[in-house]
Amino acid sequence: MSRPAVALVGTLDTKGAEYQWVAGRLDDLGVDPVVVDAGIRPPAGFTGAVAVGQDAVARAAGTTVQALRDGDDRGAAVTAMGEGAAAVLAGLAAGGRLDGVLALGGSGGSSIAARAVRDLPVGLPKLIVSTMASGDVSPYVGASDVTMMYSVVDIAGVNRVSRTVLGNAAAAIAGMAAAHATAATGAGEVERPLVAASMFGVTTPAVDAARARLEELGYEVLVFHATGSGGRALEALARSGMLAGVLDLTTTELADDLVGGVLSAGPARLTAAGAAGVPQVVSLGALDMVNFGPEETVPAEFAGRTFFVHNPTVTLMRTTAAENAELGRRLGGKLAAAAGPTVLVVPRGGVSALDAEGAAFHDPAADAALFAAALEAVAGSDVTVLDSPRHVNDPALAVEAADRLHRLVTKEA
Repeated sequence: MSRPAVALVGTLDTKGAEYQWVAGRLDDLGVDPVVVDAGIRPPAGFTGAVAVGQDAVARAAGTTVQALRDGDDRGAAVTAMGEGAAAVLAGLAAGGRLDGVLALGGSGGSSIAARAVRDLPVGLPKLIVSTMASGDVSPYVGASDVTMMYSVVDIAGVNRVSRTVLGNAAAAIAGMAAAHATAATGAGEVERPLVAASMFGVTTPAVDAARARLEELGYEVLVFHATGSGGRALEALARSGMLAGVLDLTTTELADDLVGGVLSAGPARLTAAGAAGVPQVVSLGALDMVNFGPEETVPAEFAGRTFFVHNPTVTLMRTTAAENAELGRRLGGKLAAAAGPTVLVVPRGGVSALDAEGAAFHDPAADAALFAAALEAVAGSDVTVLDSPRHVNDPALAVEAADRLHRLVTKEA
């Protein structure tokens, strides 16, 4: 059986000695190190074999090392070599010659590594040892399954402390890579097609009912909590090609993006499945609310609005009719642009547990503005509309939404 392979991605012009030591440690652990040089100056302190040199990495980014040197712009060089390294790793992964990635660096090296691994499949081990890992690591992790390890000391030479940390990193990626290689070559069980679903506390009954139905139909359902990071992860998975379909019943992150809440998934939310042609069934779940932190953190500009204190750390604000109209336009526009089969579910009975009749956010006029704008935006497109008098959390509507997605995936009439 061949040994697992781990790509070592880094700047050998500044971290050559450290990569030399880690490559040797991986070899001792029974792993083949595949060194990818993302630096732009001559390597220093590295005497081992380089599998992909910096010239090849630069070419993969559509430039040359000399052009990056002449440009004398560190930010541009980091960006370019990150893009090139990403292309290199994608090629290695596609060829089945990659069981893990390990990178070491400060802010620049970590940025290169983060871009390099961002689009690799979920489940392929990715470990970054970084001086930045004790702070906010969201720019490096993003929506991927990246593992970050704090270097404790600067990655500047191999000493008593760094040897321990880097040794642990090598052992960790070696173990993960061995497990990945075994899983890749093993027979395993027959995998069911994957469906991604979006959920919030106020849409849980709908997603639970839909998930049960989809599992009954033979799917494996991955549920993403619509907290910003959850939406970004769903989008990344839709881009990855792993999904058979998307049941996006909870699109509340669009409201945070529009109004300025704390759980935005960014303006690209609700675009990946459509761009990839992945079948999708989408609803307006929880677009009646914007999320903030503790009550005292709500911006003063929203004084006088309707609020609901969900718990001591989460305060919800009701969206207005004007905001709902814009949300309907945005959501409908994204669906109308989809390249794949798409169904819009309009739950006339309410879009969340708080929007039901008699609940804190019940506002028929605001809901009407949302529904009308969404329907107008998809009019004349290929989007199919499921216009229902039911509430979003009605189990019958949820099951119908699941059945619609199944028909899209299987191409049944």
